[in-house]
Amino acid sequence: MFQAINNALDIALGKDPSAIIFGEDVGFGGVFRCTLGLQDKYGKDRVFNTPLCEQGIAGFGIGAAAAGSTAIAEIQFADYIFPAFDQLVNEAAKYRYRSGNTFDCGNLTVRSTWGAVGHGGLYHSQCPEAYFAHTPGLKIVVPRGALKAKGLLLSCIQDRDPCIFFEPKILYRGAVDDVPLKEFTLPLGKADILLEGDAVTLVGWGTQVHVLLEAAQLAQKELGVSCEVIDLVTILPWDRETVCNSVKKTGRALIAHEAPLTAGFGSEVASVIQVVSARFPNPGTLGLRGSPLPSILMNRRRSPCSTESGTTFYLALWPGFRLRQTDNVYVEECFLHLESPIQRVTGFDTPFPHIFEPFYLPDKWRCFDAIKKSVNY
Repeated sequence: MFQAINNALDIALGKDPSAIIFGEDVGFGGVFRCTLGLQDKYGKDRVFNTPLCEQGIAGFGIGAAAAGSTAIAEIQFADYIFPAFDQLVNEAAKYRYRSGNTFDCGNLTVRSTWGAVGHGGLYHSQCPEAYFAHTPGLKIVVPRGALKAKGLLLSCIQDRDPCIFFEPKILYRGAVDDVPLKEFTLPLGKADILLEGDAVTLVGWGTQVHVLLEAAQLAQKELGVSCEVIDLVTILPWDRETVCNSVKKTGRALIAHEAPLTAGFGSEVASVIQVVSARFPNPGTLGLRGSPLPSILMNRRRSPCSTESGTTFYLALWPGFRLRQTDNVYVEECFLHLESPIQRVTGFDTPFPHIFEPFYLPDKWRCFDAIKKSVNY
């Protein structure tokens, strides 16, 4: 996967003379070799090291993007992105809104390694996607492999909103795909159904997708049930439509992620599944370009919705269409289709352990046990 990321960065630098890459140790290739050879090819003024200051890296990226550069920042480990939290949440995410769309830093992409690696301990293993998912104005992406990494990274670089691109570090050399050398992009905000089934919907992202595929195979072998496996791909905005349609079909749902249970992003997915009707602000009243509105607003050309006054209308694809109504939009979800309680298989509410990492991570056996509980409920 690291080679696919390197190739995507090479394409971005070659195509866009304003593109720059910066971060700790990126000049010699970075600790995971994702920027290897790029400084030699494009020069030290376009690929350069920064001080060990994540807040400064993010702040510099915001300024560079606002000034017109395509800024590609690297935070060496997601565990160290927290000093940059204020810059990303209070500045990058709000830049367009606070200026009334006069300025923006949409050319900013922040790459960071993410997740467990087998020996990282508490400072090199965390999954902080849920912290950022609470922030309108950002897009958050977690690829599951090399092909997705290249296409999604190029999409993030070209997107007009600031993006955080989390790269599962254990997949740098563990995920192998046939990846085209030419440029291509993959859609943000659209989940992938990797395995179709009718018994349980399994939802994950990043490394956990591979665990869920193994759990689904185990369930087929041991229980004789077929599970539908969904890679969420994008955390913000996430694809509610694909997930809810799947749960309506299977009647059961399991969400797995490495981050701790409490307030993990699985809580948001479970919450949306369990809502009888969801209420979202009318996009015509927000004045935000590229706002992470529900995917039912983003991924369907015509979605039947109803207003507070009871009037039924069809909602066109966001953001190319602006509604003129000022009331809120209600969207039916899938609570009444559930046959059993939603299962969450996650990390525990403790700091990430070192020697106990195998017991902390949601492996295929924990996922299989949750599938069995759901089916036998």
